[in-house]
Amino acid sequence: MSNPRIISGKARGTRLKSVPGDITRPITDMVKEALFNILGGDIYGATFLDMFGGTGSVGIEALSRGANFCRFIDLHRVAVQTIRTNLELTRLQERAQVLQGDAFTLLSRPADRQFDYIFIAPPQYKGLWEKALATVDNHVEWLSEDGWVIVQIDPVEYSPQSLQHLEEFEQRRYGNTLLIFYERKSEESPSSE
Repeated sequence: MSNPRIISGKARGTRLKSVPGDITRPITDMVKEALFNILGGDIYGATFLDMFGGTGSVGIEALSRGANFCRFIDLHRVAVQTIRTNLELTRLQERAQVLQGDAFTLLSRPADRQFDYIFIAPPQYKGLWEKALATVDNHVEWLSEDGWVIVQIDPVEYSPQSLQHLEEFEQRRYGNTLLIFYERKSEESPSSE
């Protein structure tokens, strides 16, 4: 698979470095483009959390398209180094924070900010997406009132999740990639009307 590239925005066309080995779950340009077509103009000025940063491709795409801030978390030093390199390549490091560590531990701490989008694309077939989603559900204060949690998995990994604060509202399938969208349950967010 060729190196991921930034599709649109300030860093459009920049080829990113890939993380060596198989510790990441790469996203194809087609799926990434589809995802950002769904997010549309709402990404502008948004805050983004890339929970399993990998190459940083998704969070950097968000920054390139005008997101205000992105925090990347990855357990692996080589992935963290790759994200930092890719942020320098795209000159987007000022609006980013890269943390090496366990995403579950970090999200179990009190929230230091809220995110409009939390993106979950862990390594495949390890049940990590359910654990990540449950962690966000248990610490929903990380997600802004009208924020979305977006999960990227292989369709065979999918199963409906029983959640306390979040509910699934959309699925999109692109070949062997499934994007699942969650938001806060309607009774969670007080009406602002």
